[in-house]
Amino acid sequence: MNDKVALVTGASRGIGRAIAARLAADGAEVAVHYNSDKAGAGETLERIGGRGFLIGAELGAPGDVDEVAGQLSEGLAGRPLDILVNNAAAAPAGPIETDTVTAFDRLFAVNVRAPYFLIQRLLPMMRDGGRIVSLSSAATRFANPTQTSFAMTKAALETMSLTLAQELGPRNITVNAVSPGATRTEANGAFFETPGLADFVTHHTALGRLGRGEDVADIVAFLASEDARWITGQVVDATGGLFLGPRIA
Repeated sequence: MNDKVALVTGASRGIGRAIAARLAADGAEVAVHYNSDKAGAGETLERIGGRGFLIGAELGAPGDVDEVAGQLSEGLAGRPLDILVNNAAAAPAGPIETDTVTAFDRLFAVNVRAPYFLIQRLLPMMRDGGRIVSLSSAATRFANPTQTSFAMTKAALETMSLTLAQELGPRNITVNAVSPGATRTEANGAFFETPGLADFVTHHTALGRLGRGEDVADIVAFLASEDARWITGQVVDATGGLFLGPRIA
């Protein structure tokens, strides 16, 4: 990925940071996007040896796409964008009994509207043969009533990836989604300290452990590479085999 430039949204921590680190390790320059955690984004940039630049913008807010595009254009300084990773997302808002219109609208604004219109805005900057990878979730393939609206947003991203893959094929731009499951990072480690949670998840995961940010980042990096030039319109499961079926023992 030498001489290539990638934009990773939500890269101040967690899976986004791991993706930025892996793309940088492969030679890419990375535009590290953050919402409010500028210090975290700065740490990501430091970890990748300063090979990139920061973009600060609140996704889901008015003018968000123009703000990202303006800062990206300045950082690119006339160069094309090669890779876009839509990683930033708002967290689940709860079951339908306690969900609100405000929380629902926020989820769709951040998780669906922002990546869709970010792609629209950045396509003129993207090189033919570019890569678009969006982060979905395993929540789209099994029923979790506490994450209904969240799962709906991620299912929308998967459909978006399928249809845009068809539309952008003539430009040799591939469009795919990656679907993580239970992934433990430095940002959410405390959540997995909930008694019994880690044991429950690993018992129902074919590969027998929680995911790591690097597990997801490696798959994203593959889809962003030349080796994945013949893969488009796909959703790649990155769960280690979460909930594949009943465990007898």
